[in-house]
Amino acid sequence: MPDATPADLNRILARQRAAFLQGGPPDLKQRRTDLRRLKAEILKRRTDIVRALKSDFGQRSERESAIVELIPLVQSINYIISNLGRWMKPERRHVSAYFQCGRAWVIRQPVGVVGIIAPWNYPVSLALVPLATAIAAGNRVMLKPSEFTPSTSAMIEEIVRAIFPPEQVSVVTGGGDVGAAFSALPFNHILFTGSTAVGKKVAEAAARNLTPVTLELGGKSPVVIEPGFSMQRVADRMAFGKLTNAGQTCIAPDYVLVHENDRDAFSTAYQDAVKKLHPGSYAGSPDYTAILNQHHYERLSGLIGNAETQGAQVIRLGSDSTADHVLAPVLLLDVTSQMAVMQEEIFGPVLPVLTYRTLDEAIAFINARPRPLALYYFGDNRAERDGLLKRTVSGNVTINGTLLHIAQDDLPFGGVGDSGIGAYHGKEGFIALTHARGVYRQGRFNAATLLQPPFGKLTDVLTNLILR
Repeated sequence: MPDATPADLNRILARQRAAFLQGGPPDLKQRRTDLRRLKAEILKRRTDIVRALKSDFGQRSERESAIVELIPLVQSINYIISNLGRWMKPERRHVSAYFQCGRAWVIRQPVGVVGIIAPWNYPVSLALVPLATAIAAGNRVMLKPSEFTPSTSAMIEEIVRAIFPPEQVSVVTGGGDVGAAFSALPFNHILFTGSTAVGKKVAEAAARNLTPVTLELGGKSPVVIEPGFSMQRVADRMAFGKLTNAGQTCIAPDYVLVHENDRDAFSTAYQDAVKKLHPGSYAGSPDYTAILNQHHYERLSGLIGNAETQGAQVIRLGSDSTADHVLAPVLLLDVTSQMAVMQEEIFGPVLPVLTYRTLDEAIAFINARPRPLALYYFGDNRAERDGLLKRTVSGNVTINGTLLHIAQDDLPFGGVGDSGIGAYHGKEGFIALTHARGVYRQGRFNAATLLQPPFGKLTDVLTNLILR
């Protein structure tokens, strides 16, 4: 599929907007039908999707592709189908004292045409879950997948073309120039998943059209480990969270805050957990994913080198393959906040470890930095856990685990501040991509007459009751 031109983008948007205005919003039956057809097409092409992902990454675990791409996607569609009827029902609202003879309610109205910009790290689920959500909300969609995963983007375009007419859903491809032009279109809503830096540009472009945005960004998601907690329990779950997709996950644990007395125990347990999870070579492994491209491989190597130059202890847990951009897991000890690895989101299998003496110190460290997309706490001390949750602000939280909050269909997913604006998944996604339209129906009795003679005394009584 050739890259879209500005003229193409404007033409598609105009066509979808006209179709939305002429056809009106689809009913519940049509939305469910569309979602079932999307699910069926995904399942039919399951093998082709996994093959496309492997082609784009060079080396990507087929098992991981099924677990982190396809299963969450299918489960999300199933959840939306099951709950959509309830979400679409009008919601009864309270009527004020003067107007008790009338009725008030809220209906969720499609906003129109939604622009979706998907990232490269989970290019299937992070494109098609927002698409399914927008369809459930009754909208038309223009979808721009990442230019860094061309095989997967082509597969997404084939899936969409097999199900939807272009005036309902269209896929457009292209690089950064197309992405910039896409963001500048006067959509009714934009949902963007990607880096904070690009998210700011998307928000700036959208603001010129007063287009609402949902921004799913990233950041440095911390892990806080309670003093004396079982490092074996921590290490297994940390290795899973950090090494899934080779750390190329927006909610991956970015760094660890462990009590100074427990640092060595954590280091030993984590190394053992990584070796148990990946006992063989990383290059050519069917269970380990490569870094997307050479640029990101070199970026991560630079972060490791910068930390080592500044005094960090670098523990390499395997051999790399530069030619295949496969980066084995790395543990960094004696890390300081001045190192480059603590200045930007890592997005790779590199884990810095910092120590604290008191929980107050750990909380202060987190709060001195931009608000993260995820927060992880390992411990059984309820008072300390609740204190951490109360005194920090982040996106979602997993306690005594990593990543798994994203798999809960009934939880909203989103960040705050530098890690994002708004949320989607489940009902929150439906709400984000619809307009809450308030409706009041006046009853047979005209309440406005209470403001006119001969009801002056009654009006005074009611006024005094309300204002007392």
